[in-house]
Order: sequence, then C-alpha cells, then structure tokens
Amino acid sequence: MSEQDIAPKEHLHIKHFLAQKYITKKEHIYKFNSKYRAGTLGLVQKDTAYLNVIGENIRDLFIAEGDLGDAKEGDLIIAQRLLGIRGTPRAKIAQVVGRALSYSVAYIISKEKHKSLVDLKTDYPSGVELSQELLDSYEIGDVFKINNQENSIMEKLGNIKDPLVDEKIVLAQHNKHDEFDEEVLKAATSFKSVDASMYKHRVDLRDLTFCTIDPISAKDYDDAIYWDDKNSTLYVAIADVSEYVTPFGSIDHEAIYRSFSIYLPHRSIPMLPRQLSETLCSLQPLVDRLAYTFEIKLDKNTLEVSSSKVYETLIHSKRRFSYEEIDSFFEGKLKPKNDAEVKIFSWIKKLRVITDSLKEKRLKLGYDFRSNELEMSIDKDSNIVSTTYAQETPSHSLIEDCMLLANKEAAIKYTRGIFRIHEEPTQSKIQILYQELAGIGMSIDIKSTTKETITDIQKQAKEMNLESEVDTLIIRSQMQAKYAPLNSGHFGLGFEQYTHFTSPIRRYSDLIVHRLLKAISRDDKEEGSYVLRNIEALSMTISEKEREASGIEKEFTQRKFARWAEQNINKEFKACITSTQPEYKAEIYGEISGARVNITASQNSVLFEDVSISIERVDIPKAKIFAHVIKDDDV
Repeated sequence: MSEQDIAPKEHLHIKHFLAQKYITKKEHIYKFNSKYRAGTLGLVQKDTAYLNVIGENIRDLFIAEGDLGDAKEGDLIIAQRLLGIRGTPRAKIAQVVGRALSYSVAYIISKEKHKSLVDLKTDYPSGVELSQELLDSYEIGDVFKINNQENSIMEKLGNIKDPLVDEKIVLAQHNKHDEFDEEVLKAATSFKSVDASMYKHRVDLRDLTFCTIDPISAKDYDDAIYWDDKNSTLYVAIADVSEYVTPFGSIDHEAIYRSFSIYLPHRSIPMLPRQLSETLCSLQPLVDRLAYTFEIKLDKNTLEVSSSKVYETLIHSKRRFSYEEIDSFFEGKLKPKNDAEVKIFSWIKKLRVITDSLKEKRLKLGYDFRSNELEMSIDKDSNIVSTTYAQETPSHSLIEDCMLLANKEAAIKYTRGIFRIHEEPTQSKIQILYQELAGIGMSIDIKSTTKETITDIQKQAKEMNLESEVDTLIIRSQMQAKYAPLNSGHFGLGFEQYTHFTSPIRRYSDLIVHRLLKAISRDDKEEGSYVLRNIEALSMTISEKEREASGIEKEFTQRKFARWAEQNINKEFKACITSTQPEYKAEIYGEISGARVNITASQNSVLFEDVSISIERVDIPKAKIFAHVIKDDDV
C-alpha cells in the first residue's frame, strides 16, 4: 500500500504493525513481511479453518486446531506462516485486527424471574450493561441493534412477536440501511436528463432496435441487447453508471460501502440511490440513455468470437419485455404490435438459435446445475402468502448466454483487475460428495477429470429422477466463487477468464471493471493505476459484501418460514430429507415450499427420501423449525 493512501486515523495501526514486524516500509510503500499474511477467516469447522489471504497469486492458508486462538469466522486476521511443514500451506493466528460482527441484535428475555438482554442467535448475555430499572422499562421480546465495539444499544428495532421486525433484524446485523444521506441524494438528483447533443464523442446507436428482457417486477434495467444477424454481431449495452458515479464522490463512497443491492421478497435495498438505479442509469424504454456497449462479432460457422470492442454509446431501447412475454413469443402466442416489435421479434428468433448453440458448446466444458430459486410473496403484515420455484425458460437462457459472452470478453481485455474466479473443489470435498452419493445407491465411476466424473453423476441422477437434489449436493461440494485481482479461471462455467461487467447498477465489481476498461481504452495509465492501486483489498471486501447480501436474503426468507411454521404447530406436511450428516434436516414442499426443518426423530430416513413430518416447535428468535418424521412416503 502506498503511504499516500493511508488515512490519518490509520497511522497508529501502521506504527503498531511496523513494531510487530508484520509489515515493512520501503520508498513510501508498505508491504507485508514474508513471514506474515493478512486475510479473513473462512468457515470454522472442528476448530480448523482456511485464511482467505489478501494478495495476488497467494494461496489460502490452513489454520490447524490449536492455532485459531479466539478468532471467529469472518474476522480480519494477521497470520504467521508456518514454514517447513509439508503439505497444505499453514499458518497460525498472530492477531485479530477486526471482528466480523461489529454489530449484532439482542432481545429481552425473562430468566429466573429477571429480565435480561441476550444475543438473538446464541442467548448469551449481550455484553451491554443495563441498570435493572432500565431493563424493567422494556417489554419481554423487545429487540435492539447492538454496537459490539462499544457494547452499547444503538436503537430499538421492535418486538420479536411482530413479523415486521424481521427485516430490521437481518439488516441491523450487518449495519445495512435503506436510506441515503442527504449529501448522496443531493448528488444523485443533480444530474440532468440525457441530452444527446452533449455527448458528441459517444457512438450513436439509437437507431438500433435494442430491447431489455427482465423479470416482470424489475425496476432497474442494467442491460439491453441487439442482434445484427447480417453481420453476425451481438451488441450488449450496459448502463453506463461510471458516467455518473465517479471516484471519491459521496455516491461512490456509499456504493463501496453497500457493494451490492439486496433483494427481499417485497422490496429491494439498492446499491445506488433510486434516482440513478431506477431512473437515469436504468435503460428504460423509449428514452435516450448512456450505455457502455460491447460489440461482439461471431464466426458464423464456429460461433467463436472473431473480434470484440467496447465503447461509450447512446442507445434508445425500443421495448421493455418481461421474460414471460418473450417466452410467449417463442411459443407463438405473442404477436408484434408495431414496426419496432416486428424488427425485434425477427432478430430475437434468430438470436435464440445462436444462444442455444452457445449454451450447448459451453456445457461441454462447464456445468449445467439444476438449482431451484425460491420466490416468496408476503403480505402487508410481512407474513407468507405463497412460495414458488422459478423455472429457467428459453428467455432466461437467451439473456444468460448474452451476458456470459460479454463478461468473458471484458475479462480478456486486462491481466490485472477484478476477475470472477471459481476454483476447482478440493479432494476432501469431492470425497465427501462421493460418500453422500454412494449412500443413495449411486455408483461412482471416477473418470480422468472432475468434469467427466460429475457429468456421469448428473447422468445417473437424471435416470434416478434426482437431478435437482444431486445438483444441490454437487454445488455444496464446490468452492465459493469470489472476486480476485488476478485470473485463475472459473471452474463451474468452464471459462478460462471471467469477470462481472453486466450489472453495474447492482454490483460494485462491475462498476470497477467499467472504469478499468475505459482507462485502457483511453490509454490513461494514471487512471488505470488509480483503479488498480488497492485492488487486492477491494476484491476481498466486495467478496465479503456479496456473502453478507446473500446471507441477509436467505435469513429473511427463513424468518418468514419460521413465522409460518409457528402458525402450523402439530400439523402434517410433506418434506424431503436434505441432510443426514451431521444431523437430519428436511425441506418442506407442497402449497408452501422451501422451509428448512431440523428433524428431531427421523425413523432412520435416508437422504432425499420423501417423508411426512409434524412440526413440533419453532424458535422465532433463531428462525429455527423443529419437526419429527411421522412416516415415510411412497411418492
């Protein structure tokens, strides 16, 4: 890190790190001593973990039992490398420099006739000192946001009996918020609507019949597409967020902090103010918009990319479609209503042939996992109305392969930046997978490559009518995809290079890629150097923020399921056993699907067996449902 990037409040830490010899300084640049590494602690299992190391071309370090100290998952760590040990590179914790859980949620319980403030997830004392008089002023079940650094109450969120408090709980745990500061909103509203005459330097593509295809509920449109069949050229136009969100500004500062938009069943919490995410940046139909566009020419015979370029454009989307509308067109049920739709339907029909072929080609190297995405509807009181599983349709597949192509091309344009990497699963995880599959009667034939072996497993799963269930196990065995400053490929997709370019409205990683590609296009080495200066730490931070956003979305739905289950104690439901080790778990299906249940008595059920269960009890604070198996189902 350059000395000029260090804030005044950070100098005390730098002085301490120098004294401990964790780091060295040479010519105004601070670097880690070769004996030490920094990173975040991964999943802790049986008192061991891996340190996700910050830096380029540096392998993660194994922390063995006894070397963890008091470090917990997600903590920011400085570790001492243990040299001279054969096998996996190892280290031990030297210092915990930042706790993952800076914030938590606590609630009031009654214990031995006395009120107490305890952590929502553990029931351990919260660490906040409160007088008995203050405790007595609160109601049983009152919920609070806690600052763990200061051991203080930040705000009262509500009461655990109220379903509306669930959203506040999941956001408070990670200090997430919907509102933007006045300074950020002022900046977001300062931009004028797009005036094409002000952008003479941009390539004018407004005559092309671009369209957007998104979920019916979408409000932010990141991407628009157009297929020039005559020249076999795909245009992928992406919202040019970097035109409005510039480095060092108030919007950028908030965008870094959020890093991702969060999508709950009833609403979104955007990365950018809605004045940008849902209006000025969004590629709305029938208005001029600024875009950053990939022009990708394909060889008509091989469908390999023969050339590609990316540049700043003006576009004018002719139509906003939902996935359902495009699928209806593919089924021959939707007819064009005007000249623009006649042209769009003409090229979309031809593009589908191309993307279907691209997908077939892609799956020869990558994987096709059948994972069901749950969609939940809740009412105004924040209770479940219905649940469904989203199905991938031809329209989804068409857009997916257009976006994958643009993301691949973006990653080819640089050697250092932000890459989306996915490492091959470890042998230990693969062995666990094989054991689980053997337990359901599957014969595992080890092939020469992991790809061939998994493809054979998927073929058997299809014959056993367990495609999505087995794919869930395979996904569980995979390494987690993450962002990194150097490329190491994407195992799941089978791509040698990959990044995220196509969603800068909702992902900060994509915004950085746009800035980097623009600097490269302009041969602006100073701007390029700035973008890359702290890219290692930024990649790690964005990966952490992604896990946070995903965790918030999952926990919210589980809290809704817990509320539903509390209203259905002692009732019988159909379920599928999803785990037998280390404990039995099941997932309910039927009119309400997707609720994960802890099984207390299983009658020796086996993995993926369909059973009938009865809900015994629900722990609302911890969002856990407990049930027992009544009988096996012949379904």
